[in-house]
Amino acid sequence: MNHSEFEKVQQAAAYVRRVCRAAEGALAGIAVVLGSGLSPVAEALLQGNEKETAAGIASIPFSSIPHFPAATAEGHAGLLLRGRLRGQGAPVLIMAGRVHGYEGYQAREVAFPVRVLAALGVGTVILTNAAGGMHPEWGQGALVLVRDHINFLPNPLAGPNDERFGPRFPDLSAAYDAGLRKLAGEQAEGLGLRLHEGVYIAVPGPSYETPAEIRAFRMLGADLVGMSTVPEVLAARHLGLRVLAISVVTNLAAGLSAGTINHEEVLATGRRMAGQLEALLGHVIAAATAEK
Repeated sequence: MNHSEFEKVQQAAAYVRRVCRAAEGALAGIAVVLGSGLSPVAEALLQGNEKETAAGIASIPFSSIPHFPAATAEGHAGLLLRGRLRGQGAPVLIMAGRVHGYEGYQAREVAFPVRVLAALGVGTVILTNAAGGMHPEWGQGALVLVRDHINFLPNPLAGPNDERFGPRFPDLSAAYDAGLRKLAGEQAEGLGLRLHEGVYIAVPGPSYETPAEIRAFRMLGADLVGMSTVPEVLAARHLGLRVLAISVVTNLAAGLSAGTINHEEVLATGRRMAGQLEALLGHVIAAATAEK
């Protein structure tokens, strides 16, 4: 039987609810998506609990969720976790890893998990990624709030529109929530962390960019370059979710340093920055939850 995209989303959400032993209603108000090399942040946020427990903390492989795309890229654990932030407070959903178009997935498949998160009651999604830095003053390891994007990836909203997800022509004037950015900046300041803001440009990959491409992207006004995030932002805004996006500058973009770029460097920098990102996310989630 052929199921509509909406039906697939509902089936996936129903499975997650069964695993989490949760009735109808919001499974969590906030969800986090962790990018390359950042999956260990999930364990830290949830106090190291990885398996389902009597307390209701669950770890669900992407591959076990109906219609859910499986993560194949190195540095992406491919787990959906549900628990309470540091064992207390409101529940949170965390995707330890994501999927990308360069893995062979269509744009709508890349966006599918965000639609499932919305079906589970999520109203705010925090997206993280590993990015190449193009800003001359940002070094490797910088944390950057995304304030806007330039998209060179396929749009997951193309094709017939299902009004149950959102309108045919969603507005992106404020894709990245200003209130959440302000809150994140305040939390970073309180932690003594330097948090920048910039424009993210999304490219297909999986090859890294050429120096000429980086020069062109800088002329367009981009500060960061990566291969993810924007399809999820488009799906989230289509659904009316609030969006916050944080990039970790895991490498300097091509032509901005003497060395070459390799994925091991990206993953290593992500792991090195996991502690700072975990602290920031923990405080942002707690503050955003308290606002409601």
